[in-house]
Amino acid sequence: MLSERSLLRVPAMIMLALLVVPASLSVQAQERLGEAPAGMQIQTETAGQAEAEVPEPTPEMERRMEQVRENPEALRMRMLLAPQQEATLSSRMEGTLEELPVELGDSVAEGDVLARFDCRVQQARVNAANTEISVARLNYDAKRSLRRLDAVGDHEVALAQAEVEKAQSALNLAAVERDQCTLKAPFSGRIAKVHVKSYQTMGSGTPIVDLVGDGALKVRLNAPSVLLPRLQVGQPLDIVVNETEQHYGATLSAISARIDAVAQTVALEATLDASHEELRPGMTGSAQVRFETAAQTPAEPTKE
Repeated sequence: MLSERSLLRVPAMIMLALLVVPASLSVQAQERLGEAPAGMQIQTETAGQAEAEVPEPTPEMERRMEQVRENPEALRMRMLLAPQQEATLSSRMEGTLEELPVELGDSVAEGDVLARFDCRVQQARVNAANTEISVARLNYDAKRSLRRLDAVGDHEVALAQAEVEKAQSALNLAAVERDQCTLKAPFSGRIAKVHVKSYQTMGSGTPIVDLVGDGALKVRLNAPSVLLPRLQVGQPLDIVVNETEQHYGATLSAISARIDAVAQTVALEATLDASHEELRPGMTGSAQVRFETAAQTPAEPTKE
């Protein structure tokens, strides 16, 4: 058996251990706390370096910018033709594609059917909702008749009316779900891409077709930022399309609110003055701003 003196030494040893362990832990905690600000400082310096990564203009860049300032009329900029409207139309429900009446390149009008799903389940829900609302209306009419005979109170008539409104809401919801089975064109245009095939089962949000709008195309280009003081909406542009090798008239329609600090350019958009059947979205070429003319009537395309 342990002596009385040994029993007194055990609590003392435990107390000593409790004092030593927190001391060592506190040292480690202090070391970790001391490392944290250093890491935070490194991250802050990295972020500062990222903000300062804008390169200084090279002598060649400065020389070109000076040439643009002196003779902006001679500058021709790369441009891209884009549609005024375009959208990727996706499925709004889960189901099997029953009909896909469009193909690549087809022209469609607003409201034309582009895809139709198997809607037997959704139609059955509409039929059930129609039956429920018919029953609710019959019950409401019966309650009104009994109320005229003082056989029921106003509360029962109000409940019957509420059941009619509830059934009508269920019918509206079922009709909306059924209408999602048919995908219609939101605007007139042409089919640029077909993503699916008939009888394919898909989930909600699956892309079905890409639709590109009809009408005059818009021109996208980037101009040197040094020209910004001389640019204004309404200025005429001369467009040359590589694929057709013809000149077209356009009008500056939008100027970006932000300048690319690295490239030192500003994004512009222009609208072609007329619609041309030979032009397609995605064609490229060059554009030249006519600073000397404030407005000019559209010109017929000419061979370059």
